[in-house]
Amino acid sequence: MKKNIILGILAAVVLLAACKNNGADKKAITDSINTAAWKPLPGSAIKLDSSKRYIYLTWDDSPQPPGTVNCKSVFRDAGIKATFFGVGFNKVGPWKKRIIDSIRNDYPQFLLANHSFSHGFNDKYSKFYSPAMTDSALNDFLRNEKDLNIQVKIIRLPGNNTWASNGVITGQKAENPLIVKLDKMGYKIVGWDIEWGQLGKQKAPKESAVEMVKKVTQKFEEGSTNQSNAIVILSHDRLFEKKQFADSLAKFISILKQDKRNVFETIDHYPTIQHK
Repeated sequence: MKKNIILGILAAVVLLAACKNNGADKKAITDSINTAAWKPLPGSAIKLDSSKRYIYLTWDDSPQPPGTVNCKSVFRDAGIKATFFGVGFNKVGPWKKRIIDSIRNDYPQFLLANHSFSHGFNDKYSKFYSPAMTDSALNDFLRNEKDLNIQVKIIRLPGNNTWASNGVITGQKAENPLIVKLDKMGYKIVGWDIEWGQLGKQKAPKESAVEMVKKVTQKFEEGSTNQSNAIVILSHDRLFEKKQFADSLAKFISILKQDKRNVFETIDHYPTIQHK
């Protein structure tokens, strides 16, 4: 992607030199250069509006087709931003690799972040967070970052609702050596305010779209989110494999968009993550 931008700028510069005597053409090409150069990089800061309510949709365990593909399609059709937390050992085969590549390349609409390579040593959380396994767990995140080419130092811990940023650590594992080490290395760890949960062992969302909207509204009205005017919603790609559940996701977004205060953003624009 960066290579294509650079090539486009070089081509435009050549054209600009070729038509230096034509003012209109020069302006058009200059505008083209500015547009290409402006494209933000993952992790770029934005100005947050205190009059808005920011909604961060964060979907875990990508890639999980067809759920991941369905979610991307819903988000794209709605014109909103979302974050996918990738798991390296789920990226098996060319189709899943293309899904991960598409998420990474579609910034600023979608952001790819880190959910560990093994999903906490295959869901064995007591082992993963054991002090004796700190280095192994750390390397699991570093491997995932490299394998998926994740371009931001943003992590969600598998099976754990902990937040960490710039030495401030809160949540279930606030004193865990792994979390302390990740924080000192400059990683931002993201928990969640509410979860769109799974219905038992079924690949289906537990709550309806209307129920989830009520939960979001209540959290904002109570002011009980981790950060003021910001809510992090956790769910999983696999819950939206079937059309009826993808439709429920679309309805959830549609209702929230009716309130003009609501803005959907990627998690690199969460207040404590933008703060240096």
